[in-house]
Amino acid sequence: MSSGFGTVLKLQLFGESHGPAVGMCLDGFPAGFRPDLTALQAFLDRRAPGRSALTSARREADRPEFLSGLADGLTCGAPLTAVLPNGDAHPADYAGLEDTPRPSHADYPAAVKYHGAQAASGGGHFSGRLTAPLCVAGGLCLQLLAAQGVEIFAHIAQIGSIPDRAFDPLAPERPGSGFPVLDTAAGAAMRAEIAAAAAAGDSVGGVVECAVTGLPAGVGAPMFGGLENRLAQALFAIPAVKGVEFGSGFAGAALRGSENNDPYCMKNGAVHTRTNHAGGILGGLSTGMPVLFRAAFKPTPSIALPQQTVRLSDGAPVTLELHGRHDPCIVPRAVPCVEAAAAIAVLDAALEAGIWNL
Repeated sequence: MSSGFGTVLKLQLFGESHGPAVGMCLDGFPAGFRPDLTALQAFLDRRAPGRSALTSARREADRPEFLSGLADGLTCGAPLTAVLPNGDAHPADYAGLEDTPRPSHADYPAAVKYHGAQAASGGGHFSGRLTAPLCVAGGLCLQLLAAQGVEIFAHIAQIGSIPDRAFDPLAPERPGSGFPVLDTAAGAAMRAEIAAAAAAGDSVGGVVECAVTGLPAGVGAPMFGGLENRLAQALFAIPAVKGVEFGSGFAGAALRGSENNDPYCMKNGAVHTRTNHAGGILGGLSTGMPVLFRAAFKPTPSIALPQQTVRLSDGAPVTLELHGRHDPCIVPRAVPCVEAAAAIAVLDAALEAGIWNL
């Protein structure tokens, strides 16, 4: 199904932005693991709206209610199912938009595909609200991976034209807590850029860079089952992601092989590479080096400035002015979403490879 992902670890997301709840069902998660629900809540709070002046004013508790899969605090092998009630939905903010698609939203193609029967309020099932249950599933996967020595973390690599310092490709470091950047001066400039866009009734996009460390070599599969393939599929489930690149990515196209190749060496009795232009993946398989990738996010399409659209019922031109609660930049809240999507893809591939006795 279109809202499902995975081979051994199978995730299904459900719900709509302004429906009663959103949720997830995660099947195939190993039994006998005791998740730290306090740590999971702290992870979800990083994504939740209404926590700063730079985010949407929508305020959701985002406290998952587990309906199955936990027994006495342990995963029991049954599908993990959790719901997050929508407690601050304002469907009236979207009245009348069924007939006037918002530019750069999924409104128009969804109306065509579902013949006008789609849940349109707040974007329905296409909404970024669905990243809340994605983060529930991903937060659980992050904890299980960490117990096996695999860490996944990300930072804001860019907001608009303002860059952060890039990860060291051989030894990436975790960003600080709060606004997730490596360079605090860059973070301050990014905040100012977001505030300026918001004051102008506009929005701004950016890039998230993510690292996976501690993953052994050989995880993944060639061709369609590659680790890059799985990661890309999971990442593109996050609304507003418009590009994904691994390692040197598009910049590598400007290099010669002698510059882009990663020479092998021995370090502490194990095979390493002296550089990591491959981003830790070759032939769809992990190399044992840090897996590095970047995800590009478009500017939030919901802006206060007048925009041109059409009325679907008669094709007449309409000038649309949106109201309601929207992020001037979704990138800060998207950082945990990228970590979550990566964790789901990596754990699925690792379980398929059978590298741990789980």
